[in-house]
Amino acid sequence: MPLFDIVFLTTALMGLGYLCGACLGALWLCRLAGVGDPRLDGSHNPGFSNVLRLHGKRLAAATLAFDAAKGVPALWLAKSCDLPTWAQGLVGFGVLLGHSYPLWHRFRGGKSVASAFGVLLVLTPLVALVCAACWVVLAWRVHTAAVASLASAALAPLASVWLARDYVWVIIAFAVLVLVRHVWNIQRLGRGVEPRLDERHDDERHKPPGGIRTPEE
Repeated sequence: MPLFDIVFLTTALMGLGYLCGACLGALWLCRLAGVGDPRLDGSHNPGFSNVLRLHGKRLAAATLAFDAAKGVPALWLAKSCDLPTWAQGLVGFGVLLGHSYPLWHRFRGGKSVASAFGVLLVLTPLVALVCAACWVVLAWRVHTAAVASLASAALAPLASVWLARDYVWVIIAFAVLVLVRHVWNIQRLGRGVEPRLDERHDDERHKPPGGIRTPEE
């Protein structure tokens, strides 16, 4: 395929990926369920963990599935067009950027953990499954989504060296974005105040000082 065609298709599909990623599952599903907007309560973050703490397991599971699946159309087209791995990676990165920084939500999105899993599941299924297993085990053992997410993000590039060498640099970029989106969580972990998955957000000791809203997992 000529370079111009590759660049054109990659740009178009990256834009499509951004649009798909910017459809935040937490907002849509909470509205359909007739429950409160997750941006207005708890951690004020439209993500799986906040929905879990606010509205329970079923809605959280639906949010997780939605956010993991929404990038599939753009990624499927990228693979169907036989774009090179770097181009497929850019399309996937567009999905994560859309989820993390959605234009029509004032660039206030989620942490991209579920979206990254969905992207990896299309591009490198084995790496995705290894990271998912790591997340599940740590979430079960320590009951803290941030710890599970940070460990899985750190593991992804290492797993790709073994299982998907063509995607190593792509996966490093994904991991860096996820880690950047967890800056607040890292600070709270250092202070020992990061909330657990089984805690409610009405626990006063986890409220930020001075009424400042700090997005959580």
